[in-house]
Amino acid sequence: MIEARALVLGYRERVVLRDVDLTLRPRELVAIVGPNGSGKSTLLRALAGTIPLHGGTVAIDGVPAHALTPGARARRIALVPAEEHADDDVLVREAVALGRLPHRPWWQWGDQPDDEAIVDAALARLDLTEFALRRIATLSSGERQRVWIASALAQQAPTLLLDEPTSHLDLAGAYATLDILRGLADDGAAIAVVLHDLNLAVASVDRIVLVGDGTVLADGPVAEVVRADLLTRAYGAEIAVRRTTDGAMVAIPRRRARKGTA
Repeated sequence: MIEARALVLGYRERVVLRDVDLTLRPRELVAIVGPNGSGKSTLLRALAGTIPLHGGTVAIDGVPAHALTPGARARRIALVPAEEHADDDVLVREAVALGRLPHRPWWQWGDQPDDEAIVDAALARLDLTEFALRRIATLSSGERQRVWIASALAQQAPTLLLDEPTSHLDLAGAYATLDILRGLADDGAAIAVVLHDLNLAVASVDRIVLVGDGTVLADGPVAEVVRADLLTRAYGAEIAVRRTTDGAMVAIPRRRARKGTA
């Protein structure tokens, strides 16, 4: 579990977010949404304990994040950045296996019989088994994204933080990825994802954290956060919320009338 209290985040003299209280719990899939530049990725990195805080505290399983070594943090939290890079010659299996490094020194990797099984399971869960011996350079951007998620699974941390995990995926791939994360949360993981697609979040997660105006404007179940007034304030554009014939919620930006039209 991650608990953030009274967070103030920014870069040098510039404050991006302030007065942020947030808890990530096991068995919960949480989406962090908001306009570009609102601080979503900064918040995710703060929760992972990888950037300095301007103020406030972050505790990971009750331990202050700054008191944990990088290895200890990596055994508790798997962070998947929006952009990952690897040598073009690296094989998919090798990239996924990097997730095991926090659990033992690199020179001992492979000595433990469960390492291979854990990597195999991560590859299978992301439908990457057939790609295991292919080089990263031969993959599409969407396939690479699945490799980094598989590496995070191999890390076996109880908390997963993912920054735009669906950014290079088509619609079917995006929903399939959220379904995988949904299953991991059901299995006990605490998961937070930064998403640009608000309607993907609405359809897939338990809880939404809405970022805007330099703070967290709302944090709660989807039906409580996806409101026209809150979304309009956060995004700076008029947004309506409707329900489809089967009851699903949809957020729709209102189009301004063109000149010369009624």
